Amino acid sequence: MDFALPPEIDEIRQRIRAFVEERIIPLEADPASYDEHENIARPLLERLRAEAKRQGLWALGMPQERGGGGLSMVGLAACYEEMNRSIFGPVVFHGAAPDDGNMRLLNMVGTEAQKERWLQPIIDGAVQSSFVMTEPDGCGSDPSMTYTRAERQGDRWVIRGRKHYITGAAEAKHFILIARTGEDDRNGLTAFLYHADQPGWRIIRRIPIMGPEEHGGHCEIEYDGLEITDENVLMKLGDGLRATQIRLGPARLTHCMRWTGMGRRALEIAMARVEVRKAFGSTLIEKESVQQMIGQAAMELDIGRLLTMRAAWLLDNGSLARKEVSMAKVVVADALHRAVDTSLQLLGARGYSKDTVVEWMYRYARQARLVDGASEVHRMVLTNFLRRQGKDFFAWGAGRG
Repeated sequence: MDFALPPEIDEIRQRIRAFVEERIIPLEADPASYDEHENIARPLLERLRAEAKRQGLWALGMPQERGGGGLSMVGLAACYEEMNRSIFGPVVFHGAAPDDGNMRLLNMVGTEAQKERWLQPIIDGAVQSSFVMTEPDGCGSDPSMTYTRAERQGDRWVIRGRKHYITGAAEAKHFILIARTGEDDRNGLTAFLYHADQPGWRIIRRIPIMGPEEHGGHCEIEYDGLEITDENVLMKLGDGLRATQIRLGPARLTHCMRWTGMGRRALEIAMARVEVRKAFGSTLIEKESVQQMIGQAAMELDIGRLLTMRAAWLLDNGSLARKEVSMAKVVVADALHRAVDTSLQLLGARGYSKDTVVEWMYRYARQARLVDGASEVHRMVLTNFLRRQGKDFFAWGAGRG
């Protein structure tokens, strides 16, 4: 087993690391760098994005012929981790949710006409996108509970229903919408594409949340007669659940890639402090209790990194890696929270204040155990795999997960 990165991937990783260290992290300390929702201010973001494009560090998961970097999932795992050593990093390099997952889905299953109309503007950074699935009292982790319905009327589909916690919706222009077109739980959902300028839908509210927000927030949406033609059905009629699964598996893993970087940065901030902070006759790092805290957090992060890289390798080799992605999602979500919580505890009041970005990370990290499937759901998935596979659950190699 060789855990070394290929030289060409490591070279990109190092260039991202330098960009993050030199151009992005210093901006975090300036209040003017933030918008009103605690994300990077749009004018600053656009300047940094232009630099990232010039350096060839843009949309690394997309094909080179469309202006991306053409990296494998293994390559993304290494590079996304480096990006998220800054809280601003992923969106600067066009590697943030939800655009990252939406671009991947459209690139995998869209027709050439759909890629040109709906995907290319997202890759270019000309528009923001949103994935519209979750509903009030309807689908969340269980898409079969979808009640937003698309009814056939003449030569088009008419959408009625309600969605909520839709990330980025307030600033998105391109939307992927999951709606019910039949009664079967597996084949009764369909994915539709629509533009923000189309009539028949509205944002009811931007839902206030505990943590910092992505650009466009998390919105509640009402559909009351949105019309969509057949050319804007993604995949085939009844393939909505399949489209959701294709999108969410890799998207969960890219969350893990980014979260390991954030966890590392939290520990870096703590280490810089405990190396110099003295109390009761010695620096904090010399105290066994502090060493126990840091060692545990670092170990859990590295376990999460290894699980993430294994799942990335499996995806690159044609596996769906469903159980491996679920393992990574549970472990990395916990590891991120442990790392940030440890950092905050060791920094004391400095960590709880806004003098560092750790309190920002702490509020952000709590969502990790909820988004893209709660940890309890992923543990249930793993148990079901164990019941079906028995001893083969622990097989070496690519497996059939």
